[in-house]
Amino acid sequence: MIRLFIYTGIIIYMEVVFHLGNFGLQSCNPLFLIGLAVTISSLQALIGGCFGPKGEKRAFRIMVWTQYLVFASQAVFYHIFREPLRITAIMVNGQDALGSYWKEALTGILQTVPLLILLALPIIALEILRKVKKWEGRRLSVIQKLRLGLVSWAALLYTVSCILVGNMVGADFSEEYREYYDPATVMRNMGVLAMVQRDGFYEIQNLVGSFAETTPVLPVLAQDTEPESESKSPESSEESQGTGSTDASGETQSPEETPLPEESPAPPEPDTSPNVWNIDLEMLAGLSQNNKETTWLSDYIAGLAPTRRNEYTGLFEGYNLIFLTAEGFSTYAVREDLTPTLYKMLHSSFVFNNYYVPVWQTSTSDGEYVNCTGLIPDGQHSMRKSSANNMACSLPSFFSKEGVYCRAYHNNTLSYYDRHLSHPNLGYDFKAIKLGNLSEAEWGGQLFTVEHPNAWPGSDYEMMQSTIPEYIGDERFHVYYMTVSGHMYYNFTGNQMSSWNREAVEGLELSENARAYLACNIELDKALAYLLEQLEAAGKLENTVICLSADHYPYCMSQDQYEELAGEDLSNDMDLFRNSLILWNAGIQDPIAVDKVCCSVDILPTLLNLFGFEFDSRMYAGRDIFSDEEGLVIFKDKSFVSDTVAYNRSSKVTTWKKELSEEEQEAYMEAKKADVNCRYQFSAYILRNNYYDIVEQCISTKE
Repeated sequence: MIRLFIYTGIIIYMEVVFHLGNFGLQSCNPLFLIGLAVTISSLQALIGGCFGPKGEKRAFRIMVWTQYLVFASQAVFYHIFREPLRITAIMVNGQDALGSYWKEALTGILQTVPLLILLALPIIALEILRKVKKWEGRRLSVIQKLRLGLVSWAALLYTVSCILVGNMVGADFSEEYREYYDPATVMRNMGVLAMVQRDGFYEIQNLVGSFAETTPVLPVLAQDTEPESESKSPESSEESQGTGSTDASGETQSPEETPLPEESPAPPEPDTSPNVWNIDLEMLAGLSQNNKETTWLSDYIAGLAPTRRNEYTGLFEGYNLIFLTAEGFSTYAVREDLTPTLYKMLHSSFVFNNYYVPVWQTSTSDGEYVNCTGLIPDGQHSMRKSSANNMACSLPSFFSKEGVYCRAYHNNTLSYYDRHLSHPNLGYDFKAIKLGNLSEAEWGGQLFTVEHPNAWPGSDYEMMQSTIPEYIGDERFHVYYMTVSGHMYYNFTGNQMSSWNREAVEGLELSENARAYLACNIELDKALAYLLEQLEAAGKLENTVICLSADHYPYCMSQDQYEELAGEDLSNDMDLFRNSLILWNAGIQDPIAVDKVCCSVDILPTLLNLFGFEFDSRMYAGRDIFSDEEGLVIFKDKSFVSDTVAYNRSSKVTTWKKELSEEEQEAYMEAKKADVNCRYQFSAYILRNNYYDIVEQCISTKE
């Protein structure tokens, strides 16, 4: 059994070193890990024992070094992206990533060298021991093989039992692994091999159907009711105004002989009708009934109270919209002296004081997906998955119905993340500066030229210079930009945007990392300054709205580095993900402060309401920020922040912002957790089942 202990010891050692190297002293659940480690190591010992001395040595080396490569690749990837390396990313995006981001990968490897060496120590020690002691493995007997097989089966049953028992008692680790799979949480709490093994099951699930998935219970949701003022009949309204009578001419006479002085007309009541389409819910249920996921969706939508029109509905009706997803943007990139345009836009028009940008599994692409769809990503590469779906609820769908031509630009590669498929499917004429792996004959028309096409990162300023002439002459336009100047890493040797703007930050008493981050965002500020200048010159500034949100915060920075940039502690209540939403129009002179909690998933329904489009608020996981619904920010591990509470699911810390009794707190948390689960499942089912296509079939003529 010595082999079993050796293989098990190597796995446990690597898991412990990996956890300490990436998560420090954060707690974890070793129960599942121990069973999985014994399962794998007994199989490794069994395989090695099927060979003689030389064969066993080769098998040992192949298995343990392959195992090392798994841990090493995860260590490098997690260090760079703060996310595990998943099978989908390797299969779908591996070639693009190596071609586009090899410098980042090399930097990540160099920065993790100490951890990589530590992970390799037991293998190196065993190789030395084999040579010094002349230790040779021998072929196992039949009894020994049966014994190892029995150990492997027992360990496997134990691991399955851990998950099943955890599910029965409602343990968090079971939900993370079984019902809602969050790779980063599984890696942190259960280990690298648990994440890799579960990731394999996840891919099989996508291929052959649902794996151990339970449909969330629909929460008790408030049904939509008409406001009291709308429910009164004209007769009751008249009666409520007085006791006068009507003569033959139809004029109301006062009981007093002397006429009352004329009163100024009352201001019209604001329209607070619900933002909904005229959907035939019975038809929707009928078309959904053959699939448990679409059946759940139809029930959820039917029971969901829509948000209502409000004082900001139609504020920008008929305006132009320029919407930017800013790479790695953060509130702390904005300084009046260095980025004056960003500073002006951030502190005027609408000022959002409690805005968050969660980080999802495919960082930038998922950040774009949230901004552009108002949905929570389903696993990885949701934007790519949406390429084959009907995206009838995206911004271009609404603008194009009003005759607006919609364009999108990115100052990097056309094919990266398959944007050449996803963005046109959203409704954009999408262009970039490089083709990637696409043929020039087919896709050459989707390129725009810049002065420095090989600069890395690319210049947002040059992108504006090249693209604004394409639409500035249009009567009306909607344009989407995915910027890249703020891309990691932040230094003055490998980041050209940082080096171009180095002089502006040279005198700051900050680390190179912080100064380089500020420097590369100066390029974004130059781009926006040029944009405003061109809009004003064309007479389009007053009737153009600019919206800017990050795809994610600069996660390649360590906690200490980011806190240096922020100048404050960011360890409480999900403060790491606090950010800024720019929603700016030159016509709004006085700042409008918005204290409500909100996030990037809320952008789309908020814009639709502001532009006065007829939309259905039940089609999104986000909510109109200006509605009377309580704000809610959802994170990928199902932590959440609302106007009432901040709940960190990983650390199990709950911070109450409002005073509630113990009973009220319990009821509130139960309802909010159910809401979070449902919004997750809603988003996933919409994407998986092309559900907007079903909804469109059930829309009657709007009144």
